[in-house]
Amino acid sequence: MSKELKKLKKKKVFVGMSGGVDSSVAALMLKKKGYDVVGVFMRCYDSKDGCSERDSRDAALVAQKLKIPFYVWDFRKQYEKKVIKYMIDGYKKGLTPNPDVMCNKKIKFGLFLERALKFGADYVATGHYVKLATSKKRQVKRKQTSLSHVSCRFLLSIAKDKNKDQSYFLWTLTQEQLKYCLFPIGDYLKPQVRKIAKAAGLITADKKDSQGVCFLGKIKLEDFLKKYIPKKKGKILDSEGKIIGEHSGVQFYTIGQRHIGVASRKSQSADSQPFYVAEKNKKTNTLVLAEGSENPALYKKEVELINVNLSDEKLKVKKLKIPVLARVRYRQPLFPASLIIHNSLFKLVFAKPVKFVAPGQSAVFYDKKGALLGGGVII
Repeated sequence: MSKELKKLKKKKVFVGMSGGVDSSVAALMLKKKGYDVVGVFMRCYDSKDGCSERDSRDAALVAQKLKIPFYVWDFRKQYEKKVIKYMIDGYKKGLTPNPDVMCNKKIKFGLFLERALKFGADYVATGHYVKLATSKKRQVKRKQTSLSHVSCRFLLSIAKDKNKDQSYFLWTLTQEQLKYCLFPIGDYLKPQVRKIAKAAGLITADKKDSQGVCFLGKIKLEDFLKKYIPKKKGKILDSEGKIIGEHSGVQFYTIGQRHIGVASRKSQSADSQPFYVAEKNKKTNTLVLAEGSENPALYKKEVELINVNLSDEKLKVKKLKIPVLARVRYRQPLFPASLIIHNSLFKLVFAKPVKFVAPGQSAVFYDKKGALLGGGVII
């Protein structure tokens, strides 16, 4: 055995095993590379459909197959305070919060990372589809018109599988967190990951991917929210200000949503078009709908951002305008925009108007090579 491999085998990595195929293969790959692998299932929420129990069992069986230690860490109380409360509070304010972003920030790369380090981990790993690399340091010039100068040690970038890329949910990660992270499947396509799992005889090889909000299971989001947010009837207006219906509370709707029980005025004609939520006003408890998916009322030219995290803290200067590629929804194709920083205020100005921009969601931006430059919350 080479000295290099002996040194590598001393590196201990705690893998967050969700009971799915991606984290299963992440653990498998790291073991094959010689790491001392420990599997951990994070128990965050117990849905009534028993999903958590099944996932925990599947993760345990994969760990047994790989012959690695396995633990279940109970984060339910912390998850309720840091993720579920965040989501409910956001909806109460009329926003559309992103619990998956907060879960990554506070749980997977917060509590999980902290506990793993206390237990002697050198790294933590997950089954996220994202790449992690180190960049060379370069000096920052006074006049900046691009991000070629960025002085950053760790850079996340878009995964090889563009359809599965999860960098959108990881924009809050800091340099201090990233130095302990490994993302083994970022250079693989999903079919390749399933093929590896099947070849290794892992029971998760053909397991379906989870859909929707991570902890809700089969429960509809609206039904979940109604346990915490009381109904309050309000008016539904069209883009001309005419009353066309009634809703049960603006908090239960999001920008771009359709199928809300309001028929088009042209519903009997051949050119009928569906309605979409264009605006929400919590103060007046009013929804404004726009008819047709290409209605100008559904588009925004720019957004302001708060809680911004940048891959390089040196970008937090008084005044800066740089070209970026951005997205304001998961799996949305990247589009050109300008990131404008002015006296600690952040704004994204789109090259072309963008549809379905929801306050509370994340706006994430990249360089032309797909490296994640940062993100923020839309207001």
